[in-house]
Amino acid sequence: MKVTNEKTESRQVFLTIEMESAEVEESLDKAYRELVKKTEIPGFRRGKAPRAVLERHVGRKDLFDKAVDIMIPQAFEKALKEQGIEAFARPSIEVAQTEPVVFKAVVPLPPLVELGDYHQVQMKPEPVKVSEENVNAVIEQLRHDNATWEPVERAVGFNDLVVLDIESTVGGKPLINRQGAQYRVLANQSMPLPGFAEQLVGMERETEKEFQLQFAEDHPESDLAGKEAQFKVKVGEIKQEKLPKLDNEFAKGIDPKFETVAALREQITSELTSRAEEKSRFDFEERVIEAVVDLAQVEYPPFLVEAEIDHLFEQQLRRWQESGRGVEEYLAAAKKTEEELREELRPPATKRVNWSLVLNKITESEKIEVADSEIDAEIDKMAQSVAEDKRDTFRSTLNAPRSRQSIKDILLRRNTVQRLVEIAQGAERNTETQEKEASR
Repeated sequence: MKVTNEKTESRQVFLTIEMESAEVEESLDKAYRELVKKTEIPGFRRGKAPRAVLERHVGRKDLFDKAVDIMIPQAFEKALKEQGIEAFARPSIEVAQTEPVVFKAVVPLPPLVELGDYHQVQMKPEPVKVSEENVNAVIEQLRHDNATWEPVERAVGFNDLVVLDIESTVGGKPLINRQGAQYRVLANQSMPLPGFAEQLVGMERETEKEFQLQFAEDHPESDLAGKEAQFKVKVGEIKQEKLPKLDNEFAKGIDPKFETVAALREQITSELTSRAEEKSRFDFEERVIEAVVDLAQVEYPPFLVEAEIDHLFEQQLRRWQESGRGVEEYLAAAKKTEEELREELRPPATKRVNWSLVLNKITESEKIEVADSEIDAEIDKMAQSVAEDKRDTFRSTLNAPRSRQSIKDILLRRNTVQRLVEIAQGAERNTETQEKEASR
């Protein structure tokens, strides 16, 4: 066979492989011997029909397709060896012509990653500060969560809770028909339609009102888009929120361990600080990784991004399914095609591939390893989240070779990021300074 290396770009080699007629004939003969053993042909015992008879029975195309299936792996392996190519993944191969038989192959090559001087990346995490306003906001939310609703004899106002009878139609067809529905009257609320809450404001108990509201032209349900809904409502009860007094009894009601409001505030401050520190740490790690990746030169075959897009898309599919929606329903609501949605995933997928390749190279460069004891400790830590009577089974599952490898990969990534954080915060420079001072 004749192999031509057409070009190399984007870490892909483009090959043209032209088969000799003798090689094609050999593959056709192998295809015949395989097919004739599996094919029932009238007048012949299985496996005994001549090739010409088999070809007439199954068709020339089926025989040729089988021969191609046999030819491709052998031809590809031979072509790689002849060209000295290290394939990173399975190639894409197509039959360019049949006489003579010519294959076109696109062979992915291993990614190339050239790290920049990441040891010069220097930065500090943003300081964490929890303000009194942050704490007050949480306390106010707790008061709302523990509020009571008391009936009032006045007109409906915003933030009230009303009990309604609702009758509604669109084009003569029922839309919402409920008796005794509870509805929180909030300004600019979009449910059931924008303007519904505003229509209730000013109504008195036991009064009725009829009004019309229009669905938006881009409403996700096409049979409702742009149409007018007729509403008839009757107010049964009007209730207003009564917030609990902010005192020590309120604090004890949240949790008996809080003897005073001051103790509650202290706990809230501590929790908010922990969350802020976690977010600050995460944000700082991202900034460090971004800086290191920006210094690197990365080149890889395009299929890596396509595979990552597949992965992200499958994650979204699972989330939709868990929420009870199918992909068709989601795409209809978003007014997008699957292709458009996948294209939106390209930037994050590209970022993930770049980060992964650079971090893997850092792991190699810094000679970062994970000991078996670290994996065991992580498994023990994970087991603590499981009921005690199920921990042994859980540990056994995590100790399977594939699970241990997955945990090892996570720890390698974690340790690599931690190493970059240490470098960025000057830990390496401090060590060098200490060593110089000690040598004096």
